[in-house]
Amino acid sequence: MGLPDDDRWEDICSRNKAADGRFWYGVATTGVFCIPSCSSRRPLRQNVRFFSSSEEAEKAGFRPCLRCRPKMPPATGLEFIVKLCRLIEEAEVPPSLAELARQTGVSPFSLHKKFKAAVGITPKGYAQALRSTRLRSGLEGGSVGAVAFNAGFNSLSPFYASAPAELGMSPSVFAANGAGEEIHFAFGHCSLGRVMVAITTRGICALAFGDSDESLEFELRKKFRHARLLRGGAEFGDLMSRVVALAENPKMDHRLPLDIRGTAFQRKVWEAIQRIPAGMPSNYQEIARSVGAPDAARAVAQACGANTIAVAIPCHRVLRKDGTLSGYRWGVERKKKLLDRESS
Repeated sequence: MGLPDDDRWEDICSRNKAADGRFWYGVATTGVFCIPSCSSRRPLRQNVRFFSSSEEAEKAGFRPCLRCRPKMPPATGLEFIVKLCRLIEEAEVPPSLAELARQTGVSPFSLHKKFKAAVGITPKGYAQALRSTRLRSGLEGGSVGAVAFNAGFNSLSPFYASAPAELGMSPSVFAANGAGEEIHFAFGHCSLGRVMVAITTRGICALAFGDSDESLEFELRKKFRHARLLRGGAEFGDLMSRVVALAENPKMDHRLPLDIRGTAFQRKVWEAIQRIPAGMPSNYQEIARSVGAPDAARAVAQACGANTIAVAIPCHRVLRKDGTLSGYRWGVERKKKLLDRESS
């Protein structure tokens, strides 16, 4: 059963956005059909016909309004967000916010706000993450030039300028499956057990706790399987001392150089986690809200699990909503000890 015509007419008069997608109306004098919230001049009641779908209106001989674009999905809900993602994914060059707004008939401000709330990152961030994914998958089997253009770069200059930040290394090194990138690592000991630190020329790319050096090295080689891994020595003395001190006193201001690698959303989550004060744990829902994605608590938890830099990116400070401990990459017991040290 559809809405009574009187209720539909009231929705048109009030331009009720909540009614968009529930019915469409055609105007006999113009031959145009619209959605209830259309901002065009209100028609006379006797000239209005109601339809249950845009297809029904077209079959009746009406054409879509150019102002409200009634064939587009409503700018609320999953269908609209999926449509935006497809527009970004199918574009040869990442579309601007203004271009997306033009194609959907939604204001740039509203589009930006709705997309970020649903996806957790902006349309631009989504395009950058998509481009990074295309770069990574393409460089594993294609030429650098072809991959650059396929990823949406108009020329090679901006590609080479931005690729190190997106890939974590130069395009040529990545194309060779990371062969040639050097990662130095060393082991130490603290009250949480064995600790391993791995560094690149940019900073710490892994900081992990474990029960044995062998298990820690195995995980490192699995994550950076194409890089050249070199066992460090005395040169790690000062850095290892700082790392151990941080593990013993996670409240301290560490100022360690970090080489953070992850998706755009993961980086945003990790940045939010680094802002959590010691002794004042947060939860997945709060972090999700802080990064503009209130419904993405599960994705926040996954980002915490993907973090490879313990303590310096303090994901141990993120708990369940009820305040209980959840999983921790390096063991829940270690998470509890770190939290106890920060609360004392």
